[in-house]
Amino acid sequence: MSERIARPTATSWPWIAGLVLLVLAALAGLMFGAVPIALADALAVLRGEGSDTARTIIAVLRGPRVVLAALVGAGLAMSGGALQGTLRNPLAEPYLLGVSGGAAVGAVLAIVVGAEGPTVITASAFGGAAVATALATGIARLAGGRGDPRLLLMAGVVVGAFANAAIMVLLADAPPDQVRGALWWMMGSVRDATWASVLRTAIGVVVLGGTLVWWARDLDVLALGEEPAAALGVDPERAARRVFLVGSWLAAATVAAAGLIGFVGLVVPHIARALGARQHRPLLLLAALYGAGLLVVADLAARTVRAPVELPLGALTALVGVPFFLARLRKLAS
Repeated sequence: MSERIARPTATSWPWIAGLVLLVLAALAGLMFGAVPIALADALAVLRGEGSDTARTIIAVLRGPRVVLAALVGAGLAMSGGALQGTLRNPLAEPYLLGVSGGAAVGAVLAIVVGAEGPTVITASAFGGAAVATALATGIARLAGGRGDPRLLLMAGVVVGAFANAAIMVLLADAPPDQVRGALWWMMGSVRDATWASVLRTAIGVVVLGGTLVWWARDLDVLALGEEPAAALGVDPERAARRVFLVGSWLAAATVAAAGLIGFVGLVVPHIARALGARQHRPLLLLAALYGAGLLVVADLAARTVRAPVELPLGALTALVGVPFFLARLRKLAS
């Protein structure tokens, strides 16, 4: 047999493994639930065949949920990778920087005042993220005279703490039904996914995530430091600010779709680096692939581990993310 037959190279295995993970996770997400569906029946539905019951369950309930979880995981992973790159801090991610918290304030405010419809909540979440981003960058500028990445990181942590306090104030005298809805939304979930929400999220992830991939060279240069970046013709302050803004908006898109889901943006970029991704373009794309697969797995666990009770998706990701954060913090301190 000819030696010219293409074989997967060592660098292609992480991509193949990530794709296999995503496909298997998606199939499991379509099959398992309150009404189990056999693999053959699920595949038949994907081919446009199958029973009416299986088609309804997959097309209306589980299909949008699986796709939305994949999009949210991909968006969070790309946002985390971009923020870590622009801030040159491996512990940076939208949940810890206050971006997700700002989006949550906007969405909870919309819920408390009685706003109806996903469009209003989505717009409010984006508005909250924009305010949080502006506050973080403004505080960093006032403290250091310019957008220093370290000051930006500390400012983001302060804004996140303020966002949590603002949410508690908003819910202090809200009716019980609004409190329950807001609290569940704050804990993260894709159980209310529809194809309309999938479409909105897909547009945000593709446009904003694609922009980050397009700017990947700037992230590579920023990783060298401010002086080398300036020597290579990149304005470090301008590049860091625009990546921070787009990464924040990408996180806001995921919050608007599924609520607060933390630590995905922290953990998954490290997985991509461990699998050999060094430059930011392959890192962001590989992180998106693994983030999509891992969040589909997490959502499957959330609705099956203690069925019929559904666990908060954000709580499951935090159970993994917090120990990872502490391990990374200890490694950086040693």
